[in-house]
Amino acid sequence: MNSRTRTTHPGLDLNALKSAAFDLSPEPALVIDGRGALVAVNEAAEALFGQGLGLLARGRFRAALPPESPLVALLNRVQQEGGAVRQRGLEISLFGQPTFEADGVAAPLGDGSILLSLQVKGGVFAEFGGDAAGLRSIMGLGRMLAHEIKNPLAGIRGAAQLLKAGARADDVPLAQLIVDETDRVKRLVDRMEVFADDAPPARDPVNIHEVLDRVRALAANGVADGLLLREQYDPSLPATPGDEDQLIQVFLNLVKNASEAAHMRGDGRGEVLITTAYRHGVRVRSTKDRQLRGAPLEIRIQDNGPGVPAHLRERLFQPFVTTKPNGAGLGLALVSKLVVGHGGLIDFESEPGRTVFRVLLPIVTEKDVTA
Repeated sequence: MNSRTRTTHPGLDLNALKSAAFDLSPEPALVIDGRGALVAVNEAAEALFGQGLGLLARGRFRAALPPESPLVALLNRVQQEGGAVRQRGLEISLFGQPTFEADGVAAPLGDGSILLSLQVKGGVFAEFGGDAAGLRSIMGLGRMLAHEIKNPLAGIRGAAQLLKAGARADDVPLAQLIVDETDRVKRLVDRMEVFADDAPPARDPVNIHEVLDRVRALAANGVADGLLLREQYDPSLPATPGDEDQLIQVFLNLVKNASEAAHMRGDGRGEVLITTAYRHGVRVRSTKDRQLRGAPLEIRIQDNGPGVPAHLRERLFQPFVTTKPNGAGLGLALVSKLVVGHGGLIDFESEPGRTVFRVLLPIVTEKDVTA
């Protein structure tokens, strides 16, 4: 068989899989046909530009771009060279959006159309709703995995257990390996399935210090053992509307990551600091309606570990991005989803010896009390 030949399961619909891969990609992607019309966009592109395909595709894509647009030059190069072209640092303004910077990759699809993918720089994508698009993509992937993989996994595991029961002594470890690896894949799928839950969280009044005290107690008897674990609380903070269990999950994940980073020092001087404060006038942009909303509760998780590698900082909250050798890269993506669901914001700053994750949350209002 030729090394370039690929075999597929006869039951798989390759066109459907390709379509799903395009739509679930966390990077904005657009398909422009040979006449310059926009014929397809994925969810990330719709979220970036704040419009669906019907509005985006109205009129010619090229006609909507100024002649000096770097995207026009990029598309022209693809047509002239007949191959994929990558260009970094494009200054882009589309569909009335403010100008933003992105790396662009354009490639011919063989029928005269061009696939254009954008990797947006810095926090601009988040401002326009890109984080929400990435979350919707991973939610869709979670649903697909749960539906398409969990049932076959159960069958594989059952068959492996039957093989193990009748196997020779030398073959038992191999059968057990199949069982163990199947269980590991199922755990990953279960974690992915969490993203498919897009129901809004509860809006009960939650004392954030009670949440942090619970997290601190769990960490002190677990991953933070051997570290200096300190807190500096503003005792006058009002309650935040939300789901207490989800908020515990958010801060337990952040404290766990901070503790693991502090342990990496290896000199016995690892430290994690948890602080809270009230920041007057702080407002964050909602990913649903883009309105600015008050989020004055600030919770900071700081460690003195080696810091986040520079090449991961722009993508740290995206799924499958991790600094851990055996990590799945879903923890911070889930944290981001939960924080956004609570009407908040999460960001971070990092350098060797100091990394701070900051979570901003709203406070309980009269509307929350009467709801």
